Amino acid sequence: MDKITILLVDDHKLIRDSWSFLLNSDPRFQVIGETNTGSEGVEIAKNKKPDVVLMDINMTPLNGFEATRMIRKYSPGSKVIGVSMHSMPVYAKRMLQVGAMGYVTKNSSKEEMLFAIVQVEGGKKYLCEEVKNILIEQELQEENSPRDINTLSRRELDIIQLIREGLSSKEVASELNISLKTVEVHRYNILKKLNLKNTAALVNFINTHGL
Repeated sequence: MDKITILLVDDHKLIRDSWSFLLNSDPRFQVIGETNTGSEGVEIAKNKKPDVVLMDINMTPLNGFEATRMIRKYSPGSKVIGVSMHSMPVYAKRMLQVGAMGYVTKNSSKEEMLFAIVQVEGGKKYLCEEVKNILIEQELQEENSPRDINTLSRRELDIIQLIREGLSSKEVASELNISLKTVEVHRYNILKKLNLKNTAALVNFINTHGL
C-alpha cells in the first residue's frame, strides 16, 4: 500500500521536527517536504503534490488561510488540515470555507492527529473533538436561552401574527400601512429578541407557542 505523503507548513521548527519524527515513524505516512512559510508551502505543494498538507494558520506574511486557498488552486488533489492553537469554531469554519478538509488544534492528541490525516486523505472532513465540543456547547446555550415573548412590542406581535398567516414582508407593510424597510427592521428585532436564526425558526416558534 502506498504511503500517504505529507507536507508540513509551520513557522516553528520544533513543531515541524516533532511532526516529522512522529509521522515518519508510522509506516502509513511519509513526510516529503516542510517549510516555515506559507508562500514556500504553496510552491512545494505545487511541485510535489502531497496527499495531505498540515497547515499552521498563524503565519506571516502569508497566513494559513490564504496559503490553503492557493494550494487548493495549484494542487487540488492535496487535502489540507488546518492546525492552530485556536479552538474557536470560527477559525475552523474559515479554514473549511477556503478549502481545507480538516481542522485540529495543537492540544489534539497524537492519535487524533493521525486519525484526522487518514480520514481527510480518504475524502472525509474532520473536526477535532475540542472544536466539536465547543460547537455542541454553543448549540445547547442557544437552545436554552430564554425567549421571552413579553419583550415584544405590540407592533412586533402584529407582525408575527401576519407572518403566521403567510404574508410576505411586502404584504405586511401594505396591511399595516408602514414601509417595507420598517417591516424588515421589526423582523430583525423579533429574531434577535427571541434568539432565533431565521424566519423558519420564527414560524416554528409561533406554532409551538400558539401565538
